Amino acid sequence: MKTAAALLAALVIISVPVPAQAADGDVTWTVRTASNDFGATRSSYSYDVSPGTTTSDAMVVANKGKETVKLSVYGADGYTTGAGQLDLLTGDQQSTGIGAWLRATTTEVTVAPGKVVEVPFSIAVPDNATPGDHVGGIVTSLTAADQSSNVNVERRLGIRVKLRVAGELAPALAIEDLDVGYEGVANPFGAGAATVSYTIHNTGNAVQTADQAVAISGPFGWLRTEATGITAPPELLPGESWQVTVPIKDVSPAVLLAGTVTLTPLLTDASGSTTSLEPVSATARVWALPWTLTVLLLVLVGLLIAGVALTRRRRTQRKQREDERVREAVEAALREKDTAN
Repeated sequence: MKTAAALLAALVIISVPVPAQAADGDVTWTVRTASNDFGATRSSYSYDVSPGTTTSDAMVVANKGKETVKLSVYGADGYTTGAGQLDLLTGDQQSTGIGAWLRATTTEVTVAPGKVVEVPFSIAVPDNATPGDHVGGIVTSLTAADQSSNVNVERRLGIRVKLRVAGELAPALAIEDLDVGYEGVANPFGAGAATVSYTIHNTGNAVQTADQAVAISGPFGWLRTEATGITAPPELLPGESWQVTVPIKDVSPAVLLAGTVTLTPLLTDASGSTTSLEPVSATARVWALPWTLTVLLLVLVGLLIAGVALTRRRRTQRKQREDERVREAVEAALREKDTAN
């Protein structure tokens, strides 16, 4: 059984590979892409490939420290963290995509102080690879004991690898679990605050982000309030989800509020050009009654009902008295008739 070892103390560098600060010290080596036919100034690896093909490239490792470093080298699948950053699986976690397809010529590399070593690697795309985007990385890793905490700390530096496998590219985003909440104020004529929460789900096969628009409106679109300052979601890998909560102030309690979310998916191609796709939207509703005004209305309705009931009672009592008077008059007339006979 593993101890609390293999803690990730250094962030995996996935875009611009430069030294990163570890939790308890400096990472003394750097990684970068090799200069070759793919380019000389790349910040990461990106390839358009077909199923069943193999792509070869290289990573350069430089030791900036004063001691020799012995690093593990491996491929890993990527994922988006809760902070919205791309990270890579650790060496003890199983990869099923790029991490399983990428193989370096060596699983360990030793770099002397001030030296640079080039590590070739290849990516063998299986014949049944799913069309679309696959994201992972190539990682260099150093695990050392932390004497202060008696655990092993893993420091990692890596470079992102993105594959776009040939086939039908079907980007798609879905809005799920949409919910609208409303909190009123004591002033019956004052504005309250709404909260719109939802989940962005990448249901397609391409890496995507999106422009977001969120609005609250009353019946027939009246009293519409647009949300501002919405934080952009990160790039989501196929299958990933991202939870969003948007507060909206100064919302009029228009009895029945509609919260509408519109996403405009953004797709980036290999050249870095971004294309806006067809927007998707969803709407949910919530009751928004100003509670003090509601109480007053309930009191007025209660008084109205009581007034109607009292009026009906009085009418009934008057009718009963009139009926009694008529009955008594008839009886008196009958008695007089009997006496006269």
